[in-house]
Amino acid sequence: MTFNIISTFLIAVALAMDAFSVSMTKGFTQKNLKNSQILYYGLFFGGFQALMPILGYFCGNVIAAIVTSLAPIIGFILLLAIGLNMIRESLTDDEGKITDTFSFKEVTLLAIATSIDAFAVGITIALIKDPILISSAIIGIVAFIFSIIGIFLGKKLGNYVGDKFQIVGGIILIIIGIKILLGF
Repeated sequence: MTFNIISTFLIAVALAMDAFSVSMTKGFTQKNLKNSQILYYGLFFGGFQALMPILGYFCGNVIAAIVTSLAPIIGFILLLAIGLNMIRESLTDDEGKITDTFSFKEVTLLAIATSIDAFAVGITIALIKDPILISSAIIGIVAFIFSIIGIFLGKKLGNYVGDKFQIVGGIILIIIGIKILLGF
């Protein structure tokens, strides 16, 4: 088969939607993110989106069947835990302020949770014999761009909604986790 850049781009956009949604949520809830921290979100989300197809490509069908069947559960558990923590922090904060801290641990967990489905895409890329490095680069770049846009859009919209949006942000992460779990 021949490489189809349009199909790869559309797959990249589909894969980037979860990263975009989570990034927008972080923009709502972390209004004081520095540009370097926003860049980290983009790099982590884009990096994991680029890495997972490569792993899927090289792992083969045996491991793929196991990881693919567990991927929705892993993604759901990670997003549920982070979402519940956001809600808890919002409800237990003494002054009613959002805990506006940046955490590499949280960014990494979010990046993993939103990129697990890219592993299965890597297997597909191997089966149709598309070039993995080009495909993976496109997927990573699109996720990077969508993540950055999501944070800025979230920050802008969050200014209109107010500080209690952290509860809504936590609920959104839980809904994304449920969506991943149910395969929508």
